[in-house]
Amino acid sequence: MDGTERYRKGGQPTLRDVAEHAGVSAMTASRVLRDDPQVLPATRERVRAAATALGYRPNAAARSLRLGRGSGLVGLVVTNLANPFYSRLALGVDSVVVQDGLKTVIGNTGQDPDAERELVADLVARRVDGIIAVPAGADQRHLAAAVAEGVPVVLASRPPEGFAADCVLVDDFGGAHDATARLVERGHRRIGFLGSPPAVHTGTERLRGYAAALSAAGLAVDDRLVRQGQTEPHEATRAATDLLALPDPPTALFCSNNRNTIGAFRAIRALRSCGGADVALAGFDDFELADALGMPLTLVAYDSDELGRAAARLLATRLRTAEPGAATSRRPGPPPRQIVVPTSLVEYGG
Repeated sequence: MDGTERYRKGGQPTLRDVAEHAGVSAMTASRVLRDDPQVLPATRERVRAAATALGYRPNAAARSLRLGRGSGLVGLVVTNLANPFYSRLALGVDSVVVQDGLKTVIGNTGQDPDAERELVADLVARRVDGIIAVPAGADQRHLAAAVAEGVPVVLASRPPEGFAADCVLVDDFGGAHDATARLVERGHRRIGFLGSPPAVHTGTERLRGYAAALSAAGLAVDDRLVRQGQTEPHEATRAATDLLALPDPPTALFCSNNRNTIGAFRAIRALRSCGGADVALAGFDDFELADALGMPLTLVAYDSDELGRAAARLLATRLRTAEPGAATSRRPGPPPRQIVVPTSLVEYGG
């Protein structure tokens, strides 16, 4: 079996294999593949022909380490890949970084701060050019450490804590306030709240917007109607079912994200099928097929692709302050910026 056949069957050719195939030393093969003009033309032709025959591809990561450059990769750290929001965010990021010849590597933390710390450390060790992160909690010392090591960091959906960094946020407070106020306008006085864990910035701000809308209408927040900590629809279904089983249940629910809205919808649908009272539903995050649920629904909408694009543009600005050929040596850049993506309300009929 010759070398070409062997690699066709799944082996990964090395520089030494190329050299052996061309009948030259590994050093000579390396010089040819680095376009060293001092190598004889006939030798260059022989080495390149060998590389083509074997399907050899240089190890870009190893080469960048030798040259003191980054990897050409941008790390995107998210908390829940099962949530469609993050796929839209990733598409937005990728549409911008690709214009600078970069590729996006996505890591999922599952809302686990320890997993996030390990992931960020691994990305820094792999010399990513920058990181866009949706932090799982308030402890962001690992992100601050990445910045200190010369890796630009941009936060999406949540602000930096304890260090300075660019960030892109959604108008969490305003969107939650408007959706809750809409329910109040329709006559609801007992409005339940389903939200993400209290440590999550978006959940805290959306709870604050909910409370502010109630206060503006002269209504107090009833802690018995607030459920936090649900990250998946089945958890939200249980929480909503508990609220709707109270002796004096809410007549409407506001959900702080799409996962809670889907779970609440299932609980309301089950109640309806048993002849229970009708319950109004509002939620943060528009989502696909919301118009097909067969019930009136008020959703807070925003451009999640733009959230990713804006974060990537901020990162691109940081990367352009890099000294040529030195990934960790950077000129002073502009002061950290904060961008807020606006929200609007959309109504779906029953």
